[in-house]
Amino acid sequence: MTFDRVLALDIAGTPYEWISAQEAVTLYARGKVAWDLGTAERIFHGGMNRAGQQSSILIRPILAMAGSDAMVRHMASEIALTDRGNALLFARDRNTCGYCGQVFPRSKLTRDHIVPRSRGGANTWMNCITACVECNQAKADRRVEDFRPLVMLPYVPNRFEHFILSGRNILADQHEYLAAKLPAHSRLRH
Repeated sequence: MTFDRVLALDIAGTPYEWISAQEAVTLYARGKVAWDLGTAERIFHGGMNRAGQQSSILIRPILAMAGSDAMVRHMASEIALTDRGNALLFARDRNTCGYCGQVFPRSKLTRDHIVPRSRGGANTWMNCITACVECNQAKADRRVEDFRPLVMLPYVPNRFEHFILSGRNILADQHEYLAAKLPAHSRLRH
């Protein structure tokens, strides 16, 4: 099976980043892969040795990298909700408006700040909810208490959930690995 993205983990199995298959080959070649998982396999061929044999490296869709201080620092940081992170927010909320509870296509969704930015609200996972255009416009810069109650609560995705939300074309092996570590409150479990 062919795949282009590999789920790179730390030695303990916590997601670090999505890497290209070519980056994975480099890690394997440098002996930086502690262990790997997955039924899918991809073989990369290299040059010929003096005996006329072609080198090859077999990679799998999930690999654990042998330690790195930079990796540990990176993993300790919270996953931020960026100004361009609407796709992740909408995925977290399953394209469901936090006010009316209806499911919409992405083109009909907006990011709503529960405490409006004009009132000092932060651009964080805990202060943002998916809202349909109609509800967001009706709420304007009012507080939730002055509009209507939320039908779901915001939460900060854990690393496993974030990797599912941010991954495109995730292989079954990769999804199964990540989904096994989802918290009970995750909307991706339902």
